[in-house]
Amino acid sequence: MYPVSSQKRSWTFANEGQLMEFRVEQNSKYIELHEEEAQGRDLNEHFLTSTEERLLLKQYEIYLFDFCRRFEPPMPKCVVGTAFHYFKRFYLNNSPMDYHPKEILATCVFVACKVEEFNVSINQFVNNIKGDRNKATDIVLSNELLLIGQLNYYLTIHNPFRPIEGFLIDIKTRSNMQNPDRLRPHIDSFIDSTYYSDACLLHTPSQIALAAVLHAASREQENLDSYVTDLLFVSAREKLPGLIDAVRKIRIMVKQYQQPDREKVKAIEKKLDKCRNQANNPDSELYKERLRRLYTDEDDMPAEDASFHIADVSSDTSAMNISQ
Repeated sequence: MYPVSSQKRSWTFANEGQLMEFRVEQNSKYIELHEEEAQGRDLNEHFLTSTEERLLLKQYEIYLFDFCRRFEPPMPKCVVGTAFHYFKRFYLNNSPMDYHPKEILATCVFVACKVEEFNVSINQFVNNIKGDRNKATDIVLSNELLLIGQLNYYLTIHNPFRPIEGFLIDIKTRSNMQNPDRLRPHIDSFIDSTYYSDACLLHTPSQIALAAVLHAASREQENLDSYVTDLLFVSAREKLPGLIDAVRKIRIMVKQYQQPDREKVKAIEKKLDKCRNQANNPDSELYKERLRRLYTDEDDMPAEDASFHIADVSSDTSAMNISQ
């Protein structure tokens, strides 16, 4: 249950300011560790700023959702939600300059498939990725333990889907609304929109679920205020102000989201190519040398000029270089 879960205890935070502190701290740590690589140049010109990192990750959240949407066989909603949790958590503890989001993205989805028991083999998985699939396999599998460790081995995710079903059943049973199932398309759209915000790091699954239901009701010109105040919280009115505030904040976060500027993202990608940690770059000699030490048979080594791409930032946003 969520109230006693690791998600509540370790991965639900007080406010957006706290999340920003974590992200700025990881950015500063990376720059301090790799400062010599700037070779006397201005650090802000050589390395990504925390603002640039955030913009980059927002773009890769779009890629993450598109990857899941296009995935074959079709991916359950819970896998998508879990993958987003993993992706957001990972970059609270790491900088995109240390681990490129295109590689961590794929690993997050792969681990989410396992945890949510969506049984796809690694071969099925990489068939959804264009490029050298042998190398894609190596990268995903080599990052798997890294990801799990950075999540502190807390892999169980409480998504808002069960609370949503509970609310809809309760509305059918106790409210006067006709055909509550007509809310589902709006609910699904709202939940998809929350993935691009930090809602899952700040609010409980039931709060996100209620925000989605109330949003859907308003889109259908229905009013569920009396249901919430007179039925849902009739015996716990002291909790109502906190809930109303949480729902309001979630809806504001979704409403205020803006897609990152594509030209700015392209510039950040080019900057990242120069300042990323080469020890974690599968195309670098440093990374390949590390692999050579791990492989006992060099014939099993992945091709040196191989590559795979989650997205080609030089293409249109809709053109995801993921599936065939």
